[in-house]
Amino acid sequence: MPATTDLESLGLDSGGHLLVERALAGLRPGERLTVTGTHPELALHLRAWCRARGHVFDGQSTITKGDKEEQRWAGAKRAGSAAAASTLADRSWGLAARGALVEEGGPALDVTWVDRDLVWADIAPQLYARAAATQWDPATAVEWTAPAEVPPEIEDAVVQIMTYLVENEHAALMIPARMLGSLHPHFREVMQLLASQVADEARHVEIFTRRALLHRDELGVSGAGGRASLQSLLDEPDFTLASFLLSVLGEGTFVDLLSFLNEHAPDPVTAAVTKLAGRDEARHVAFGTAHTGHIVRSDPAFLGRLRAAVERRHEALRDTAGLNQEVYDSLVLLAAGSWDPASIRRGWDAVQNLQHRMDDGRRRRLSYIGFPDDEAAELSALHTRNFM
Repeated sequence: MPATTDLESLGLDSGGHLLVERALAGLRPGERLTVTGTHPELALHLRAWCRARGHVFDGQSTITKGDKEEQRWAGAKRAGSAAAASTLADRSWGLAARGALVEEGGPALDVTWVDRDLVWADIAPQLYARAAATQWDPATAVEWTAPAEVPPEIEDAVVQIMTYLVENEHAALMIPARMLGSLHPHFREVMQLLASQVADEARHVEIFTRRALLHRDELGVSGAGGRASLQSLLDEPDFTLASFLLSVLGEGTFVDLLSFLNEHAPDPVTAAVTKLAGRDEARHVAFGTAHTGHIVRSDPAFLGRLRAAVERRHEALRDTAGLNQEVYDSLVLLAAGSWDPASIRRGWDAVQNLQHRMDDGRRRRLSYIGFPDDEAAELSALHTRNFM
């Protein structure tokens, strides 16, 4: 006896097909379903609907289930497991959600990075959760109208430093944005983290620009050497090498710089923007370091590629000026707070100490990744003079 379903007055074109599909789902191909209802066009609609879906309709009320739907999913495969990323992502999965049943025949995804070990870090999910929980609005997170009396020449120094920070953040924004377009979405935790990093850097560009123009109409200068240093980061196509150069070395050094600026901030706004940016940058450094450490543990020989990347960048920048003099002098003046000789001496010493802290931090991160201490010290010394 065939199964039955009653649509009452519901038309097939008004949702009745859902009830028919539900009833057919419990049948095997070749089994029959009787459909009843009072809609005047029911038989006509059932004929067309069955033809489109590979079922047989007797012209009255009975459907014999076909096997078209089973054939459609016969070659389907799961896009890995929803719970954890696969070792290798299949380009044929396209944009399917991780763990979804993927129908055959869709377009393959044109991405570069499909190997888990080449993009992964176990800490990525936690870092993304932290990033999502600590998003902030530039308009409200900083008290832009906070009263402050900054001497004109100190303000000029702040403007120059902020101009330099914006330039660096442009590179720090573009690199993860580029990575996103070449990363298989199967590694969604890494993709989400990179997306949050792009959002972070966009906010940093905003707050540094806004601070620079808080009391001035124009920004400072941009040195050719500094731009060449940043361009060398953009020119690195490899995911891990770009992440290593940007986050482990560059942004790691940048975190020390932001801490220095926060410590010597001449006004509450400068203190606020450097603190907010520094908190974000610390997450970027954490991912870059964890990811690079992950790939080295998977392939210890990769240390040679990391070293070669540092040496290659150093050689490319050998003839550049590195950090432009205007930025360096502005850091000294900011730390000094005034032009009297004793203050300038203190400012000079503070910037020297900053560079030592930067070097110490780079060496610690390089050692964590797997470099011997002596090699870590050597590579740290080869890092660009432009800090980032």
